[in-house]
Amino acid sequence: MPAIPVDHGLAIAAILFSLGLLGLLVRRNLVFVLMSIEIMLNAAGLAFVVAGARWAQPDGQVMFIFMLTLAAAEVAVGLALLLQIHRRFATLDADATSEMRG
Repeated sequence: MPAIPVDHGLAIAAILFSLGLLGLLVRRNLVFVLMSIEIMLNAAGLAFVVAGARWAQPDGQVMFIFMLTLAAAEVAVGLALLLQIHRRFATLDADATSEMRG
């Protein structure tokens, strides 16, 4: 079975990362912002796997497993923060958090 060329894999990773960055900058809903961050993390993980496959080393898969654990922790903390923001402001709009004071 032929492997995917490195430039194609990195191009897909770059497109995914760009879409995640665009979603991060454009969206105001905090749930979509978290989803955009997840897309960016998955794009970086894909780049690690493609680079590891290029040199026939398992380092890309190992880094991807570390990134999955990082993403799981980010989701847990992010959703807890979203719940607290929704309880306080009754909205998930990112502009509503500008009213937060210490």
